[in-house]
Amino acid sequence: MVSNTNTSISNREIIQADALSVAVKHKRCGLGISMGVGKTRIAIQHIQKHYNSFIQVLVVIPKHSVAQSWIDELGKMNLENLVNHITFTTYLSLKKYNPNDYDIVYLDECHSLKYSHEVFLGPYSGKILGLTGTPPKSLNSEKGMMVNKYCPIKYTFTVDQATDSNILNDYKIVIHELELSKLPSLKKKNKAGGFWYTSEKKDYDYVTNRLAQANTDKQLQFGRIMRMRALMDYTSKESYVKSILSNVSTKCIVFANTQKQADVICKHSYHSKNSKSEENLELFSDGRIDKLSCVLQLSEGVTIPNLKAGIIMHAYGNEKKTSQRIGRLLRLNPTETATCHILMYKGTQDEKWVNLAISGFDQSKITVYNPLKR
Repeated sequence: MVSNTNTSISNREIIQADALSVAVKHKRCGLGISMGVGKTRIAIQHIQKHYNSFIQVLVVIPKHSVAQSWIDELGKMNLENLVNHITFTTYLSLKKYNPNDYDIVYLDECHSLKYSHEVFLGPYSGKILGLTGTPPKSLNSEKGMMVNKYCPIKYTFTVDQATDSNILNDYKIVIHELELSKLPSLKKKNKAGGFWYTSEKKDYDYVTNRLAQANTDKQLQFGRIMRMRALMDYTSKESYVKSILSNVSTKCIVFANTQKQADVICKHSYHSKNSKSEENLELFSDGRIDKLSCVLQLSEGVTIPNLKAGIIMHAYGNEKKTSQRIGRLLRLNPTETATCHILMYKGTQDEKWVNLAISGFDQSKITVYNPLKR
């Protein structure tokens, strides 16, 4: 009898070979492939297909730490020598490089492309392979137009296809409908330096009314930022997350809104201002602790084994970030089901953001839970 683990490896290799066969046919190509299938390995195999002793490769990554995952994968494939032919840079630093110096450019997480990257990509005439688990939905957006221009998606393999193929474990998403607090417990500061208290509900109504009265683009932008910050800073979700964690006995990660929030929610956190972040991540990855809170850093480029539950406190209306965070959960035994909890303030912009973020997932795997109705 063939085990599910062996089946998942076999299916993963089949998809990798299939994607690679498409990629080598195109000078410029994008692969829209789910997390856990092995996009980095496909890219390295692509380098092998074009290898010669003079080849120079540029790998563009969202942040410097992602380079280690490429180096680790090269080691697993016994191809450490290829490192001598690879230059790593971030999207932020891409403009500093000479397009004439490279034979192939790999755009890791190519949905990060912006118009500003045309400084490099415009004059570049070589091969490009883009990699993403979340291809832009709209070709009319900045990201959509850039991806379509420089690495048009030629091959896709979704999260649901990966779960159906036993490459990733199955999942379920639970949307928790919360109410903004009506208690006057929100401390606000006035221009004179004094303080007063209001409720989350009244504060949100005030911010929303201010946004509705905006007359200029600048006022609209400011109003939207203030609304997002308000929804992120309200503390009702903090106490609710703690109640979920008290009932979760398995390995669980919490994606908090802010560094302060991450520190409040869990004893162990991972963010740029915590000097013990790497130590905490190692403890969590090894299974020596079973709860970890973080902010944005773990959305891209980090794989944690055997995650069984996750909590997303804020969806931002960004399906890419939400997909990446759910993807953190789908790297365990294919016979198990991962549970992702997403918190939402009902009747606010937060609800619209969540609906947008989960729109690309199998709706039969999504349930809505309202604690006030239980």
